[in-house]
Amino acid sequence: MTSAENDKELPLVHHLIELRSRLLWVVIVILALFFGLYIFFVNDIYEIVSAPLMKLLPPNASMIATDITSPLLTPMKLTFFVALVLAIPYILYQIWEFVAPGLYKHEKRIALPILFSSVMLFYIGMAFAYFLIFPLIFTITTNSGLVGVTAMTDISKYLDFVLHMFFAFGFIFEIPVATVLLISAEVMSAKALIKKRPYVILGCFVVGMILTPPDITSQFLLAVPMWILFEIGVYIGLFIENRRKKAELEAE
Repeated sequence: MTSAENDKELPLVHHLIELRSRLLWVVIVILALFFGLYIFFVNDIYEIVSAPLMKLLPPNASMIATDITSPLLTPMKLTFFVALVLAIPYILYQIWEFVAPGLYKHEKRIALPILFSSVMLFYIGMAFAYFLIFPLIFTITTNSGLVGVTAMTDISKYLDFVLHMFFAFGFIFEIPVATVLLISAEVMSAKALIKKRPYVILGCFVVGMILTPPDITSQFLLAVPMWILFEIGVYIGLFIENRRKKAELEAE
């Protein structure tokens, strides 16, 4: 192998070593959070997550475990999810530290607000699901049962549903970020997205129908915020486009 080939491969090796190191630190932080939370706060986490349903169950009703491993695995799964969510800022920090040296100055100015807003919007989406969607959905489901049937939810199925909704609303609240990225990268213009508004609204209600229980109220509670978030992203993108055009005119 020639010295020229060594010079070309050395940076790649350094990048791979750095990537491995950063991934290792991410795993260490997630595991440290997981074990710390599981040892000291596992019951508190379970009580907080189950509270929206437990408040609505009859006095003598409770959750049940139909699988012999559920009392062990379900709290572990829930705790790992919480550890992963808490580690998101650190994960994004490691990603930023890895890619930032290769970015231009103007790209860094755009990337930092996008990373910060992505984290905040994901957390806001989860909070929206917990404080607004869960009470509404569980109120509907617990009050629509048959007479003489006691509602007792399996903890594993409850957790699967809750995590599904957390992820769904967390990612749905990233719509403004995705919209701004499309416009900033000039994949689509803000005006083109505005013209597609009817299709976007229809898509929001289709997604709401798929992700929520089959009742109109909960579908609206998902579809309407999606539409509003899309509009916010479009008008932020429109502002970015206008600034870009103004800068280009001044440069001429």
